[in-house]
Amino acid sequence: MTHDDQLVLDARGVRKRYAGGPQTVLVLDGVGLQLRAAESLAITGASGSGKSTLLHLLGGLDQADDGSIEVCGQAWRDMSPAQQGRWRNRHVGFVYQFHHLLPEFSALDNVMMPLRIRRMPAAEARREAGSMLEQVGLGERLRHRPAELSGGERQRVALARALVTRPALLLADEPTGNLDADSADRVFELLAGMAREHGSAMVLVTHDAQLAARCGRTLRLQHASLQEAGPAA
Repeated sequence: MTHDDQLVLDARGVRKRYAGGPQTVLVLDGVGLQLRAAESLAITGASGSGKSTLLHLLGGLDQADDGSIEVCGQAWRDMSPAQQGRWRNRHVGFVYQFHHLLPEFSALDNVMMPLRIRRMPAAEARREAGSMLEQVGLGERLRHRPAELSGGERQRVALARALVTRPALLLADEPTGNLDADSADRVFELLAGMAREHGSAMVLVTHDAQLAARCGRTLRLQHASLQEAGPAA
């Protein structure tokens, strides 16, 4: 388990540009942030400001043009794609606005998948996945496929899948944006509570100021840079 004083995420001088027709668009300009175990950080900003781009860079799904991003002491840029994949599977969990569950598989099989990728024996993976689904209140729904679950239930399966590997870093991109208010509240409570319980550092991208206010810190992405956001009114 990660120690509370351990730096889980260390991003420094991160720049990202995209070619937009004849022009190059600077999406992130020297962005930096640090996050320790069990800390939670919300990143807010207007639509199209680069929040999801930043999250992809933090998780090693895309490469920065400049700067360094380290997760658990390893920089993404120093690893081969295969090494990045293994490091991501071991240390990073993702939750998206859309659950990205595999429709032909049961809730249990979906949650087992990250464990099977790391070659955990099937029986052990099944136990771990079942226990995690119990924790998100879906112990009676293990055999149900995504189409047989409500939107909130599907997102809780996605949450269980992200947390089943006990990741040091949890990256959540508008995880409640597709849910009604009650389901959104329940999913956020599970997300934040389980991240704290497992000692995971959490970065939450959201446009919802009330959700952001429930995280330990809030940064606003504006004009390609991150700024400290004041406390919510």
